[in-house]
Amino acid sequence: MKYCITIFMILFFVCASQSVILAQNRINTDSISRRWLDVPYASLSPAQKLDVYLPEEGDGPFPVIVSIHGGAFRFGDKADGQLRPMLEGLNRGYAVISINYRMSGEAHFPKAVHDVKAAIRWIRAHANDYFLHADKIALWGGSAGGHLSAMAGLTGGVAELEDLTLGYPEQSSRVQAVVDWFGPTDFLKMDEQLIASGMGKPDHNESESPESLYLGEKITEIPELVAKSNPETYITEDDPPFFIQHGTDDQLVPVEQSIYFAARLKEVLGGKKVTLELLPGVKHGGPAFESKENLAKVYVFLDQYLKE
Repeated sequence: MKYCITIFMILFFVCASQSVILAQNRINTDSISRRWLDVPYASLSPAQKLDVYLPEEGDGPFPVIVSIHGGAFRFGDKADGQLRPMLEGLNRGYAVISINYRMSGEAHFPKAVHDVKAAIRWIRAHANDYFLHADKIALWGGSAGGHLSAMAGLTGGVAELEDLTLGYPEQSSRVQAVVDWFGPTDFLKMDEQLIASGMGKPDHNESESPESLYLGEKITEIPELVAKSNPETYITEDDPPFFIQHGTDDQLVPVEQSIYFAARLKEVLGGKKVTLELLPGVKHGGPAFESKENLAKVYVFLDQYLKE
């Protein structure tokens, strides 16, 4: 009995600590008057919720930025600090919709991709209710969020990566642009790239790595599933334009992931639809990505495809 109580107390304090950390990381959006929080876009999981933010003035329809948080596929939240650069879009005439999705502790690939695409279908189905432009949608995320942005952006017509039972099967999940910040793509090459560069710890092939937990098994033992989780697998000529940025000193997701991904995109989509920018000396995220100058570049890209 004493042992059970001890275990219970440990679990209680771990959960409480995680809740405190999450609360501390949440950004305050009280100043945004037009917002709808924790709106369900599907009903299978409590994680399937989104927040809608609109510019202070205007009736739209507003082009949409879908914010997809990172966090190694196992933590993070739609209202944490990763949302801050996307919310700048409110000052530029964009609606911002931030989503949660099922993470690796709850479900494995391709469930998170299913969720992102279900959220896109929800957006189209409710465009008139929230003054949204149903044909002007961009995905934007960093790290795991960058990966999911790329995956959803490239698989609009791939049936196996679309769970229509989550709702609004009559709606399309295709998008018009993707912003990918330092997202991983080919999981099985990450360790060899880190070893070659000497930039970080090569532990992605381990059974407890974020990628293995995301796919449900040690990635070295499931190469076919790894290939299915690689955005490069799904590139076709009708895919949306991409804006990719990556720090050259990224110690978690090797910069080569974005270099090779962008090269493959350019082979199929052409150079005009793919932009790759490497940030010298920058690691995994950080202020360089969120600087005023860098965000201006991102919004020039978005304006080109969502406003013109």
